[in-house]
Amino acid sequence: MNIYTIGFAQKSAKKFFELLQSNNIDCLLDIRLNNISQLAGFTKGKDLEYFLNKILSVKYFHNTDFAPTKEILDNYKKKNITWSEYEKLYIQLIEKRHVENLFAKIINNNYSNICLLCSEPEPQQCHRRLLATYLKQHFENIQIRHL
Repeated sequence: MNIYTIGFAQKSAKKFFELLQSNNIDCLLDIRLNNISQLAGFTKGKDLEYFLNKILSVKYFHNTDFAPTKEILDNYKKKNITWSEYEKLYIQLIEKRHVENLFAKIINNNYSNICLLCSEPEPQQCHRRLLATYLKQHFENIQIRHL
């Protein structure tokens, strides 16, 4: 199984969908806390689900159990906590939520190229990288690639 990660910020719709297509993504897992923000543009939840299906025949799932809590996210954005503290809190949260079980239930051996979606343009300081690494620790033969 391959886990890809992508952030939509600083990408045109053309670039975004071409990256998904060229990597044969068959399932996109939207791990944003809020997928209807005005900033989301072409990646607003219902619009994105439609585009993925019509353009690429990609299955779309959105589940906030993969997202940080509003409190954790706000504290990081307001610089009340460091990135290191954010990482620790987020990992504790997904461990507590047992997101590996939710991931297995959603994927159910039906998909081989799963892409985790968030907004950050780069994965270094984004929870999608943390989630991908966490999932790799719980499933065999996972390869991670950041788009």
